[in-house]
Amino acid sequence: MSGEVVHFEIPADDLKRARSFYEKTFGWKLTVMPDDYTMVATGEGDSEGMPKNPGYIGGGITTRANHVKAPVVVIMVDDIDASAKTIQKNGGKILQGKQPIGDGSMGFAGYFRDPEGNVVGIYQRPKA
Repeated sequence: MSGEVVHFEIPADDLKRARSFYEKTFGWKLTVMPDDYTMVATGEGDSEGMPKNPGYIGGGITTRANHVKAPVVVIMVDDIDASAKTIQKNGGKILQGKQPIGDGSMGFAGYFRDPEGNVVGIYQRPKA
C-alpha cells in the first residue's frame, strides 16, 4: 500500500552519542550499517525485520547532512519516479530523486520538500 508512514530518520552530529542515548533511554535495538547509518528497531520485528505489531515504526539514525538536518518521516510509495511527478505537480520540490538503498535489495529512497518547507522521505520497496 502507498502513503503509509513506514520509517523515521533522526540526524546526529555524533553517531556514537546518539546511539547510546536512544538505546539506553528507550531500549531501542540498533544495527550499525555501512555509510554512517544505524537501523533502529523500536519494537518487535519478524524474521525479515519488518514490524510484527500494529503501530510500530522502525527507523534510523544517520549523520546530520544533506537533506536530513532535522527528524524526517518516511512515506512508502509504489513508484518514486511517478510520485516525484505528483509531488512537483502539487507544489513540492524534489531534493533527492530515486536512489538505491545499498545495492537496491533493500529498496529505494528519495527526499522532497513539501510546500510548508518540511523535508519528507519517500521509500519504494525493491522489485520482486
